Amino acid sequence: MATAKKSAFYVALVYSCFLVNYACDHDGVRFGYSGSTGPKYWGNLSPNFTLCAKGMNQSPIDIVKDKAVYNPQLDSLERDYTATNATIVDNVFNIAVCSEPMRYNDTTETVKVGGIKYKLKQLHWHSASEHTINGQRFAMELHMVHFTEEGNITVVAILYRYGKPDPFLFQIKEQLAELRAEGCKAEKGDPLPVGVVDMTERSRVREMSNEQAADLMAPLEGSYRHNSRPLQPLNGRMVQLYDRSLKIRKVM
Repeated sequence: MATAKKSAFYVALVYSCFLVNYACDHDGVRFGYSGSTGPKYWGNLSPNFTLCAKGMNQSPIDIVKDKAVYNPQLDSLERDYTATNATIVDNVFNIAVCSEPMRYNDTTETVKVGGIKYKLKQLHWHSASEHTINGQRFAMELHMVHFTEEGNITVVAILYRYGKPDPFLFQIKEQLAELRAEGCKAEKGDPLPVGVVDMTERSRVREMSNEQAADLMAPLEGSYRHNSRPLQPLNGRMVQLYDRSLKIRKVM
């Protein structure tokens, strides 16, 4: 995990529905973000969720800037995002945009971490942000989920604050409205074509309008519109800092 100055962070409506949809794992175990199926109980809901109760390296965390340790060995993320065909899907517990087709021999839509190239599979949002910085929670957090061909995962997290509209969200505005209009009639998990979307410029803390945030959560029901996990203890872990300005000064 790396953080950088300028607040860069790498690694969060009224609508009624008569038929309630639930988020489930692949064995059909229901989970939510409040009540008897909320995060407090996840570790007991399914054997697949055991780490939610026993894991010592869990996320999200609060990132305290003064305690982040500068690591001169860290390099900046090498991102190669362009324009790509995509679909959007209502997963019940989040809205996700998936890059199509998913070909690991394709050189675009990748991020390189530690010399290893990861292919972008999907991105989704959490409201409010899951991670915090100095205790500050942001309006929303975007997770860009990448895989290697061997199945290893790396996630790039981007924080949003309220402000000017986000150009990327303009590209999926019509599809979000369609997901919301279909409501209970929609088959959850069925992808909706988006067409070509521009994946460039996905870094630093970004801004979105209040209306865009509402549109993004509107297709989800009930507590899933507030789908951020609670903060977890560091348990001795260290947050490492990448600072380009310090690295340049050391080279010079």
